[in-house]
Amino acid sequence: MVLSADQPAAGIDETTASGAATLTAALQRDYDSGLTLALKGAFEVYHDRLSGDNYGDDFVQKVYAAAQTGLGRVEVGMTDGAAYALAVTGPVVDDETTLDNANATFFRDPSTGRAFVNVFALNSAVESSLNYAKISYYTPRLFGVQLAASYTPSEGKDVIPFLSSGPHAPNRQESIWEAAVSYSGYIGPVSLGVYGGAAFAHADGAAKTAGHEGLTEWSLGSEIDYNLNDDVKLAIGGAYRRSNAYAFDINDVLADGETSSAHLSATVSYGPWIAGGEYGEGTAEGTPKLGVRGVSASVGYVFNANLQATLGWQQLRYNRDSGAFYNGEPRIRMDAVFLHLRLHV
Repeated sequence: MVLSADQPAAGIDETTASGAATLTAALQRDYDSGLTLALKGAFEVYHDRLSGDNYGDDFVQKVYAAAQTGLGRVEVGMTDGAAYALAVTGPVVDDETTLDNANATFFRDPSTGRAFVNVFALNSAVESSLNYAKISYYTPRLFGVQLAASYTPSEGKDVIPFLSSGPHAPNRQESIWEAAVSYSGYIGPVSLGVYGGAAFAHADGAAKTAGHEGLTEWSLGSEIDYNLNDDVKLAIGGAYRRSNAYAFDINDVLADGETSSAHLSATVSYGPWIAGGEYGEGTAEGTPKLGVRGVSASVGYVFNANLQATLGWQQLRYNRDSGAFYNGEPRIRMDAVFLHLRLHV
């Protein structure tokens, strides 16, 4: 990805290129009975400070086993929780550069050298269990409806649940339960997707400090697609998430204070071309109280299933009720244009 960012104040790293590389692997066996067994993994072999992932930039992103039967699918290991796996948050041109839960960002904080959005990133899907080792179950989709649930015993990344209690961090969470429901179907010529997810957890009593408690969060989302003709498709959707984890940090779950994130988006596709716009905003109540608003527009060209190029623009505005950002002000505005090449081999 190449980019040009406009940020206030001097001292910004002038890096104009960024990238990441992920290796995925899978072993799968299908049986005549309908049973499918699989072992899957994803490994981040390279990333820079602007292009990371949703899992803390660990080399091992996912390693899990899955069993699919006529009664549903069971997953065990380091993978996404049920509420995140079924999430519907609205159509986007490029999953990597979207405003909502992006893996590629464009702005650097010179005081830390890291991505600026780390202070508070928009994310409208329940994702608190990250890739912690867990057990998940997904029902078959019947009449358009699918149910799912996950249990994550701790914040441990040990591939197999129950082997470790996770890092000994203050205010860590344990016994993370997730539940989700999604619907996918047609109403006349319109394709409709609807989602709801929630997560609950207990604060480790030995690690809990004053003003903190167990996790409670939920999210709702939907998307509507409409084919104008054989070549043109319109899509619109969005999602809203609310959590008592400050800035969605699972180790900073507050007894008093909420964090929210909202996302609205629309796309239009014509043959290999796809264009779209997004709006997002969020608020993190705590010390300091943080707010963020973002808008973006982009155009993508899909060469084939393995290659897409996206040209876009993004603007983020942050504010806080106390203290200051690196520019010495309680508010900051940042703009960027970018060209992103997404390649699957």
